[in-house]
Amino acid sequence: MPDSPAVEAKQLTKRFKEATAVHPLNFEVHAHEIFGFLGPNGAGKTTTMRMLAGLLEPSGGDGCIHGKSIKSQPLEAKQQLAYLPDKPDIYPKLTGWEFLQFIASVFKLDKNVWIEHARSLLQRFDLTESAGRLMETYSHGMKQKMALTGALIHQPSVIFLDEPTVGLDPKSSRDLRTILRETAADGTAVFFSTHMLDVADQLCDRVGIIHEGRLLQTGTPYALKQEHASYAEATLEDVFLRMTAQKVSQGSEGEIP
Repeated sequence: MPDSPAVEAKQLTKRFKEATAVHPLNFEVHAHEIFGFLGPNGAGKTTTMRMLAGLLEPSGGDGCIHGKSIKSQPLEAKQQLAYLPDKPDIYPKLTGWEFLQFIASVFKLDKNVWIEHARSLLQRFDLTESAGRLMETYSHGMKQKMALTGALIHQPSVIFLDEPTVGLDPKSSRDLRTILRETAADGTAVFFSTHMLDVADQLCDRVGIIHEGRLLQTGTPYALKQEHASYAEATLEDVFLRMTAQKVSQGSEGEIP
């Protein structure tokens, strides 16, 4: 992995009035890595991702994208990332190609470059024949993959995905996991949140477990199971349930290689 992390959280914190939604977080994600951010609904996953993507102002600390601060260098940081929410914004009255053309115009991409890249992505995602149809005719899985195509079209070095497998049928979910692995292999840092621990167990190089706004631990799924599981066949879900059942102390964090 490169010396400079693709994503870095430095005491990243978010408070809403008197409530602390995200306690100070410190972690790194690297190029070629799939990092799963695990936790139940309301744990602080989306809030953290939105701060790192520059969509939500931190109350304290900072985040960096390839060394560019999201607070002091927001434009430079955002040029290197893509963010896909759990319910992507698409335009039902546009065709897939028109949608991609709109995204390309926002990023002021060279026409010859983006069209070639878009064709490659559409072929990879099995959307070539569908690109000329209105997106209102797409299935949920097709909409997710077209939104991901739009997110990747400017070739970001970091991509954030918030619960990307929610609502997908088994085939679409498997296709998406394959796409994410290929995307990471190309050098992109993939950061995705999920409460589906079996997906994370199969897919992620490393995971971070967050609960009630506190990062409990980061590490490989294998290492976490070795440390916390009480029996050989334990799953990441078993580990998560055991860890979150324990009393969470302020600032409890850890790292397993």
